[in-house]
Amino acid sequence: MKGLRSIPRILQINQIDGYRVSCLFNNGESRVIDFYTLFKDTFKVQEGDPAFTLLHDPTAFQYIQIIGSTIGWPNVGIHSQDSKGQPVFYPYDLDPLVLYQNSTYDPDKNPEIGLMIKQARKDAGLTQEELAQKSGTSKHYISRLENNKADIELLTLKKIIEAGLGKRLQIAIK
Repeated sequence: MKGLRSIPRILQINQIDGYRVSCLFNNGESRVIDFYTLFKDTFKVQEGDPAFTLLHDPTAFQYIQIIGSTIGWPNVGIHSQDSKGQPVFYPYDLDPLVLYQNSTYDPDKNPEIGLMIKQARKDAGLTQEELAQKSGTSKHYISRLENNKADIELLTLKKIIEAGLGKRLQIAIK
């Protein structure tokens, strides 16, 4: 699990498209969870399971929200009693590790920095070795970046863009 340095947590829901939900995880990755496939094929939910309602009622599914550090539904869950016999409702939620493991990388919500570096390097007529030498990194690191196999720190990105490519790094928040 590239970039997963701790227990996964969901920080935000980016987009909901039917049963496909794009989420931002605490490792910085946005990933898509196909809940229809997860409920139907992976969990094989059956009548009586709280997920059965979500699978068969798209309106109930739309109440999806972040509960704690994961995704859940406050409208679907289990009615029980606490230790004093008082009624209590436990909303249906899912382990964020299960969600991470059953999700796919969301290319629409993740910047393709490696591809941008590769294109800029080629446009400048540089080899990976030449770019690495100019920016104070290694050819292996440049290769891993270009293939999205390594994370990059902002100051390293600045060195590669400015010293290696002779360009100016600009960052915009929109």
